[in-house]
Amino acid sequence: MDKRRAIVVGNSDGIGLAVTRRLLDDGWTVAGLSRSSSPLTSSGYEHHRTDVTDAGYREVLAGALDTLGGVEACVYAAGIGDFFAVDDLAAQTRALEVNLVGAARTMEVVVPSMARAGAGHVVGLSSLADVAPSAEAPGYAAGKAGLSSYLLGLGGALRSHGVRVSVVRFGFVDTKMAMARVKPMMLSVDQAADVVLDCLRTRAAVVSRPRRMAALARTAGVLLNVRARR
Repeated sequence: MDKRRAIVVGNSDGIGLAVTRRLLDDGWTVAGLSRSSSPLTSSGYEHHRTDVTDAGYREVLAGALDTLGGVEACVYAAGIGDFFAVDDLAAQTRALEVNLVGAARTMEVVVPSMARAGAGHVVGLSSLADVAPSAEAPGYAAGKAGLSSYLLGLGGALRSHGVRVSVVRFGFVDTKMAMARVKPMMLSVDQAADVVLDCLRTRAAVVSRPRRMAALARTAGVLLNVRARR
């Protein structure tokens, strides 16, 4: 039986690295793309250093896809976020570029190949912060809101082509992205990887974890949306 093949974008650390390790342990062949080098040395792994905002990113991704001969799964785990600073709005723009536009550029390359094969699964790592505007990190929240919306719409559009799309929405995960002073119900990286691997198995359209925090985020989102309009 041929090995299953996957691309993981944003996997030099955090959830992306943990997911890649789990895939390799499960016998997958994996290509990883990240702006940093990788600690992984498995014979089933190939790493490509690139930034999703680079002009040549699509070409690097297409090369990785061609080398693998197509993929059954693509996990978009790239993400950044910075607190608002009035003299550095470029940081908010970059969050939008990485969290949303980088994902869209990835879909440009990966999805047509999957559609031609009539099979495939795309998983994007979003956030429970996608339900409301954020004065603390407006670029991050907007990027994740756009990512969730785009992937859900894309999933509906691709269903007839045999391609499934999933959005995994996390609260706080113990990575360098968790910069808030208070981090309730924080998941470990391994717990987050478990969620992603389970999503690859079930192909659920939307997965939100922790469930209790997702319910609280919906309520808070309503209040924050009202406040933002005053």
